[in-house]
Amino acid sequence: MSVADFKKKYRDHLDALIDPDHPDLGPVNNQFVLQFGRIEHGRKELAKRFLKGGFCSVNFYEHTAICEQSHHIAYKQATRQYKNGKWGKPKSEHMKPDALNSEFIIYFGTGFVEANFGPPTMTERVTEGLATGRLKVAVIDPRMSKSAAKAWKWLPVKPGTDAALALAMIRWIIEHRRYDEKFLSPANKAAAKAAGESSWSNVTHLVKIEKDGPGKLLRASEAGIGGKELVVISNGKPVPVGKSAVSGTLDYSGEINGIKVKTAFTILKDEAFSRSLAEWSGICGVPVNDIVDVAGEFTSHGKKAAVDMYRGVVQHTSGYYNGQAVIALNILIGSLDHKGGLSKGGGHWHEDGSKLKKPFYFKKMHPDKLHAFGHALTREKSRYEDSTLFKGYPAKRPWFPFTGNIYQEVIPSAAEGYPYNIKALWINKGTPALSIPAANQQVKVLANPDIIPLVFTTDIVIGESSMYADYVFPDVAVWERWGTPHTTPDVPQEASKFRQPTITPLTEVVEVYGEKQHCSMEAVMLAIAERLGLSGFGRNGLGKGLDFTRPEDWFLKLAANLAWGDKKGQALPDASRNEMKLFIHARRHLKRTIFDLSMWEKAAGPDNWRKVVSFLNRGGRWEDWKAAFVKPGMLVHKFGKQIDLYAEPVAVQRHSLTGKRFSGIAVYEPTKDAGGNVIDDRGFPLQLITYKDILGGQSRTLPMNYWMSTILPENYILINAGTAASQGFKDGDSARLISATNSDGKWHLPNRGTKDMVGKIKAVQGMRPGVVAISWHFGHWGYGSSDTMIDGKTIKGDKRRATGLCPNAAMRVDPVLKNVCMTDPIGGSSSFYDTRVKLVKV
Repeated sequence: MSVADFKKKYRDHLDALIDPDHPDLGPVNNQFVLQFGRIEHGRKELAKRFLKGGFCSVNFYEHTAICEQSHHIAYKQATRQYKNGKWGKPKSEHMKPDALNSEFIIYFGTGFVEANFGPPTMTERVTEGLATGRLKVAVIDPRMSKSAAKAWKWLPVKPGTDAALALAMIRWIIEHRRYDEKFLSPANKAAAKAAGESSWSNVTHLVKIEKDGPGKLLRASEAGIGGKELVVISNGKPVPVGKSAVSGTLDYSGEINGIKVKTAFTILKDEAFSRSLAEWSGICGVPVNDIVDVAGEFTSHGKKAAVDMYRGVVQHTSGYYNGQAVIALNILIGSLDHKGGLSKGGGHWHEDGSKLKKPFYFKKMHPDKLHAFGHALTREKSRYEDSTLFKGYPAKRPWFPFTGNIYQEVIPSAAEGYPYNIKALWINKGTPALSIPAANQQVKVLANPDIIPLVFTTDIVIGESSMYADYVFPDVAVWERWGTPHTTPDVPQEASKFRQPTITPLTEVVEVYGEKQHCSMEAVMLAIAERLGLSGFGRNGLGKGLDFTRPEDWFLKLAANLAWGDKKGQALPDASRNEMKLFIHARRHLKRTIFDLSMWEKAAGPDNWRKVVSFLNRGGRWEDWKAAFVKPGMLVHKFGKQIDLYAEPVAVQRHSLTGKRFSGIAVYEPTKDAGGNVIDDRGFPLQLITYKDILGGQSRTLPMNYWMSTILPENYILINAGTAASQGFKDGDSARLISATNSDGKWHLPNRGTKDMVGKIKAVQGMRPGVVAISWHFGHWGYGSSDTMIDGKTIKGDKRRATGLCPNAAMRVDPVLKNVCMTDPIGGSSSFYDTRVKLVKV
């Protein structure tokens, strides 16, 4: 439909749009934005119900792009399935080594001790493997972490060159035929089954070689042998990939019907062979003999090896390609679904009722639901070319068709008014003014009501961002609230955890829908819904006879769904009389504002109540342990689908600023800005990285935990001893951090002056020369570290909370966009590890 036709058809409602000339921007409702720092499942689904189905805004954001989003996107693109001529939704966004049975694991930009997705469970299995001699590990990290200290080999790679190192390993693996041809040859499920595999790849699929490089996969219709099927070479001839077993030739380059083609394997080989091992070594800074040793060891354990990755690999402007290169290593050895290999994990039961569709199928439990539409403020999940704003290249700001939760783009996009201005921003347990690279740019906007007229927050503290809010509503802390956090794929069993209040919340009691409850994120949502009359909340908000006036009306129904399971026969047993007594006795200390037995039973449903009690008493449910988890062979919970070496959807998409196509295969790229220009900051001799200290978790640890602070009262600037000496520093010296876009080494805080980025030097051998590392957690100016006036009373700050430095303000501002950090254009990750800095003695 053209814009003119749209305006004619909906002429009576054009005043509801942000811009009638650009109706694809959606309704004015989109000018209300929710930006979440920490939010877990259960709460997340509720927030989406409120914002999208109730308020009709598309602008919901989590923190993932400042965490490790490109890692998820690399796996998502690798697990999309081709069916009936179309690419479907991803089937996984996260896989892990089966550490319970592995013999060799490479930790790429992560570890198994300090930080990963699930260290509490992971550490035990890896430690057991190391102690018994079952397992060897290699750690790739510029810093000798505690994980690296336990490794067979530590490879201190140059930050951002992870793809170069992976491609060097791939070159050696292909040169020495150390890949698993039995896994790689099958082109579909039937062939994989015949080969004794549960999953397969598109390694043998043919890709058309176009003027500007590899593009779309060849279709059978183009080869004159069928319709929408993809094509492989089998026994020297093109064959369509249908349902019958088909295996293909790995390495092929030629012409079919006048169309130049190569297999995905050959395209990867070409990229890996585009440089010698010595050249790849020169880029990544890892000696050739170490590359060969690790590649050789990786391919010496059959199916009992895998590569793990997380934040360190992907928080670069090339993050997606780095992640794709790591996945390629896993594909080449064919360990997916095998004991000790790459695992999708045990998964979880579904709290939304979408599998069993009872007792509460939430998809059908939103009366008068609204349907949010329009481009997101961050232009995520939208193609620039499909928008009414398309006027050729470059776009004004990047569009991100493959990713979401571009946390760092929310406030800068609002500041520029592209694609539209916003009127209200709700920040929940997040601090964009502190946690984002180049955050000086974020805090300037937060403090300016001319840009965002209304900012309000829900949080457990007055933090670095919430201090600039117009309103701060107290939220409940982890031991006071509900949630359904999901399980890391490191866990081989199916598991569903459940968070529930263990104490009466310390927040004030408020009244919403006539119900007394504690102030929280949920209570604020319910209050707004009551005031605005939003659908899906209040009396009969979940359907006839099903009120939604309190948090437990939502969460106990999630608990009921989990108690019944995903399939018939999975229901938990009813709680016994003794269990019922235990349940009540364990909550005798809770006030009626948080625990009312009759209200809880009503919320869960009388027919479900005893199963819910059984579930709550255990804090969740877990699949029983069985010998099959360690018995040789295939994993208990298998992926069982195609994994893609070549990502066609990425290969055909153009960069929204340069107009050039992305690569469908893993490639090495240097640091680039939003316009695709290589960043050259060689005048700054050191590369900055950050890390999570073992004593630091999220908000409840350093420096707020005073017991831990006695061990580590401040962080430091970690630097190689030789590099420190060459820069004129010794251990214990104080230094200021400066960069190309922060020449004075300060945080510039509206209405609060400045805060120095100054720390003490810690010179060690366990750091790559030319790299400095600064841990997260420290350098606060909010969070109880400074004086705050509440209701006319000054609450004194605690200087122990202000110690150390946060380096984020030194991180590079994108030179094209000028008000945000650099970002991966495919995966959306913010650039934490691409900034070069200087140290100035203080």
